[in-house]
Amino acid sequence: MTTQTLDGAQLAILNNRFEGVARKMANTLLRAGRSGVLNRARDFSACIVTADHQLLAAAESLPIHVLSGPDLMAASMQRFHPNLKRGDAFLHNSPYHGCSHPADHTILVPVMDDDGIHRFTVVAKAHQADIGNSIPTTYHGTARDVYEEGALIFPAVKVQEDYRTIEDIVRMCEMRIRVPKQWKGDFLAMLGAARIGEREILELAAEIGWDQLDAFEKRWFDYSEQSMIDAIGKLPSGKVSATSTHDPIPGTPPEGITIKAEVEVDAATGTIIVDLTDNMDSLPCGLNLSEACARTSALIGVFNSIDHSVPKNAGAFRRVDVRLREGSVCGVPIHPTSCSAATTNLADRVCAATQSAIAQVADGFGMAEVGAGLSPASGVISGNDPRTGKSFINQLFLGATGGGATAHNDAWMTYLHAGNGGLCFIDSVELDELCQPILVESRRLLKDTEGPGRQRGAPSLEVTFGPVGCDVDVAFVSDGTINGPTGVRGGGSGGQSRQYLRKADGSLVETEQVKVQRVSAGEAIISITCGGGGYGDPRERDPAKVRHDVAEGWISPERAAEIYGVSTI
Repeated sequence: MTTQTLDGAQLAILNNRFEGVARKMANTLLRAGRSGVLNRARDFSACIVTADHQLLAAAESLPIHVLSGPDLMAASMQRFHPNLKRGDAFLHNSPYHGCSHPADHTILVPVMDDDGIHRFTVVAKAHQADIGNSIPTTYHGTARDVYEEGALIFPAVKVQEDYRTIEDIVRMCEMRIRVPKQWKGDFLAMLGAARIGEREILELAAEIGWDQLDAFEKRWFDYSEQSMIDAIGKLPSGKVSATSTHDPIPGTPPEGITIKAEVEVDAATGTIIVDLTDNMDSLPCGLNLSEACARTSALIGVFNSIDHSVPKNAGAFRRVDVRLREGSVCGVPIHPTSCSAATTNLADRVCAATQSAIAQVADGFGMAEVGAGLSPASGVISGNDPRTGKSFINQLFLGATGGGATAHNDAWMTYLHAGNGGLCFIDSVELDELCQPILVESRRLLKDTEGPGRQRGAPSLEVTFGPVGCDVDVAFVSDGTINGPTGVRGGGSGGQSRQYLRKADGSLVETEQVKVQRVSAGEAIISITCGGGGYGDPRERDPAKVRHDVAEGWISPERAAEIYGVSTI
């Protein structure tokens, strides 16, 4: 293979080779991670960026982790450490320097050739069960600033030199993090994943040559950009706007946080502008978006709305201009603004506003709102395990539906939330009960909570769980209790979230939406997650699909008749 003969087949082969590297890194995180966040829920990502900090490959990664952020983090790494060497590794989680939010610890490894030239950066990002926050959760929704949040912040801090770990950093983390052995296991898994990525790229270069890989970068980005131009060209031109509102919590206005996305499509030039500058200033809470999450959530909304075959890389990103404002709740944060929950709550709202706006442009594009998070079923659980006498902390992924309908398909049932994109796994009940002293009593879909439409949104999910032989704390930052997921182009809204504490006497007490809830022995949490919005007029839905949903128990015969106009008797 030579640079003069890099045809379409060779382009596809090399793309798969790079994606294969990312998959090997991800498999290492899954197999070697210590926490349930990694080895059960798969809340991690692996990607490769070029020497000039452009996203090249990110197979099977969470969208909120990789569409923007790795580029900014790699640039920060090189700015803080201009003399990179083979054997270096850096720990990064600063939301002020490109990371998504502080809970996403990230290892950056520069891939250097034999002449000491920086060729690529491999990125292994893994959400942590604990990062030293002032309360036992990595989502501190009501933190007034990063100091109250309490997270240890690492702006591209060197943790390996000449392939040897700098133990000072490790000791500092072990003294601050509640589950030091668990964290260290995840830290080693990230290092291992990044080193595998480095090794694989060096072997690929030895086989093919650096010049050939340089030629691939340029051709692949150009191809991806043209694919995006073609996809945007199928849309009519126009300028539209849409909003999505997060429920009020402490630190927000009484009416909540309304996110406005103004979207301009220029089919002739093959460009989309997503303008997020007309939004409120940063707030004294942990919902503020990092720059990476603000940019990424808008990109997710765009990619959800167009031809899904467009590659997700820096070439395609050239055709999307996401405009942000410094000091905005969904822009570029200024230290010490807290971005504790940046990957979830407001990120979902930016995505929802973006894809809802595109749905206004023409039928056949856009997407309904995805259900908001993070409910107690996805909460962070902590306590002392009476079986071992040891403390524990971990995030549960007991279930969430949340999928919004697209122009052509019913919702992805286990979408979870927009930034996740349906890629996290739902926890095994048996494993969660084995690893934490809890009992999961039930997990079921709720009838008649789907977002009705020509294409149907997901129904809500109810999960009931509680401690066994002890007290536990469940921390959550729930949204969608007031402002549930809305439909588009005549589609209806999906079910809203609810969260209850069931007392020992069986009585139910509705909890606050953002809380560290103590659950005592004999009590249980009942978590109802959001459904998803519908797309199009429900009366246009295929009657056979309506009857199927009735047979599955997802909607009632009465709803089928009233909302969809379909008799199932």
